[in-house]
Amino acid sequence: MSTTVADFVLQRLREWDVDHVFGYAGDGINGLLAAWQKAGNEPRFVQARHEEMAAFEAVGYAKFTGRVGVCTATSGPGAIHLLNGLYDAKLDHVPVVAIVGQTARSAMGGSYQQEVDLQTLYKDVASAYCETVMVAEQLPNVLDRAIRIAAARRTVTALIIPSDLQELEYTAPSHAFKMVPSSTDLNWSAPVPAADQLSRAAEILNEGSRVAILVGQGARGAVDEVTELAELTGAGVAKALLGKDVLPDALPWVTGSIGLLGTRPSYELMMDCDTLLMVGSNFPYTQFLPEFGKARAIQIDLDPTMIGMRYPFEVNLVGDAAGTLRALIPLVQRKQDRSWRSGIESNVRRWWQVMDRRAHTSADPINPELVFHELSDRLPSDAILASDSGSAANWYARHIKIRGDMRGSLSGTLATMGPGVPYVIGAKFGLPDRPAYALVGDGAMQMNGINELITIAKYWKDWADPRLVVAVLHNNDLNQVTWELRAMGGSPQFLPSQELPEFPYAGYAKLLGLHGVTAEKPEEVGPAWEEALAADRPCVVEFRTDPAVPPIPPHATWEQMEKALESIVRGDSDRAAMIKEGVKSKVQEFLPGKS
Repeated sequence: MSTTVADFVLQRLREWDVDHVFGYAGDGINGLLAAWQKAGNEPRFVQARHEEMAAFEAVGYAKFTGRVGVCTATSGPGAIHLLNGLYDAKLDHVPVVAIVGQTARSAMGGSYQQEVDLQTLYKDVASAYCETVMVAEQLPNVLDRAIRIAAARRTVTALIIPSDLQELEYTAPSHAFKMVPSSTDLNWSAPVPAADQLSRAAEILNEGSRVAILVGQGARGAVDEVTELAELTGAGVAKALLGKDVLPDALPWVTGSIGLLGTRPSYELMMDCDTLLMVGSNFPYTQFLPEFGKARAIQIDLDPTMIGMRYPFEVNLVGDAAGTLRALIPLVQRKQDRSWRSGIESNVRRWWQVMDRRAHTSADPINPELVFHELSDRLPSDAILASDSGSAANWYARHIKIRGDMRGSLSGTLATMGPGVPYVIGAKFGLPDRPAYALVGDGAMQMNGINELITIAKYWKDWADPRLVVAVLHNNDLNQVTWELRAMGGSPQFLPSQELPEFPYAGYAKLLGLHGVTAEKPEEVGPAWEEALAADRPCVVEFRTDPAVPPIPPHATWEQMEKALESIVRGDSDRAAMIKEGVKSKVQEFLPGKS
């Protein structure tokens, strides 16, 4: 039996150690599907409920394993549906390869059914590499480059294969003119900046008396080096949201997340420092960095195209985070005055006390902060966590304490709704022996999480560890947008756009053969988590939470919060009075300008 182009594509993926491809069938990839049948489903085809979910699953797989994620879809609508998940990968710098079908070559340009100009469509999302295979001899080179570029640049690449070509006999590139052979080896050296650049950076760190470090996901392989440098300089370390799992929160000088969803200690760290070192982060919100002119700053990043952004850095070091820090540390002098560090640790201790009080502030019926507060200490040390976009991301950022080998992520830059559940599905295929937890709002759950429960029901028995918990904040409100309306414009909730229909999330899980738990009172939160975490199969745990608990920005003043709370007064004065007093009691001690 001859080897088809589709056969060779799967063979080459196996040579690249690709073990899963997330996708959805369609006649534009019929040749590939036939090849999968012949190959005994290797690499394994994982069927999502929608192509967007397949892309998100590939992103989750890549984020949590560190390997290249691969997704596939048919021509036309299937390829279009992948786009949101692919943009999520591109903006969060995650390596994902999309393999999509196209109409037969003989029909191209003829306004044929499902014919879409995929080169134009994918021009932006796969700008690093997007190629249409027109003859068999282009393979393996184009596939190899798609994988190599995705891995090396941590980005999205795309391979478009017309349907008729998939079924033709594969012919390898020959040793001839205008042929491009290829290989699968993938190794490169981690760059380290020159000695004079490191000396300049060390000089700035040595001259500063109040050093702050901001780490992102690019520092994940440099934990020991960041820790040593922080000890030398007496620095506090804040974490960009995509780097939340870089350092454990038990370290007394780790101030937690930064930004709108961040902590007050991180905000104060940035506002009061005189020296800033940013490592492996493209944190975009300049207003949460030191005032211009107040701090001297250094950046370390592997990607030279992302260096020197967001702040007027004096020294920009292009290099691997761990290697660069290892070369820098011998040049850094230990600071004898530890008063800066002492103040940071005091702020962190106070923050966790405030978080505890906020979590236990009464609400109707359940304070969502209590949900995350009760989960944090119960999580196993090897947990994989995915938060969705929405108010759940606030509580994930502030209440979940990273420790051990925990990993956590969310849609950091695109901030799209809906990846929470597919992220953990992708993670479970890459790391089937680790427990996974998706922390989502009911808006994201209704958008697509409900359907992906079907995917979980289809595959969970194949995982070495069946633990996968989907926690749903059930408040019938698109809550983050509601609070943005109140805080930014002082507008009351616009119900036609914000109110969500009722749905029995835990009950639906039970219909699928999964476990389901519901908590409707504060005293039920802890037991609900205990039951969910002990379940012998994937579980949906549904918490009836209060939509009137505000996600307070770390830089907020009491006057700003009062403005937001006045919008509730206009909607329901009796209820607002209670909520206002409750919120006031938990923020007035902590916020500047408190009444």
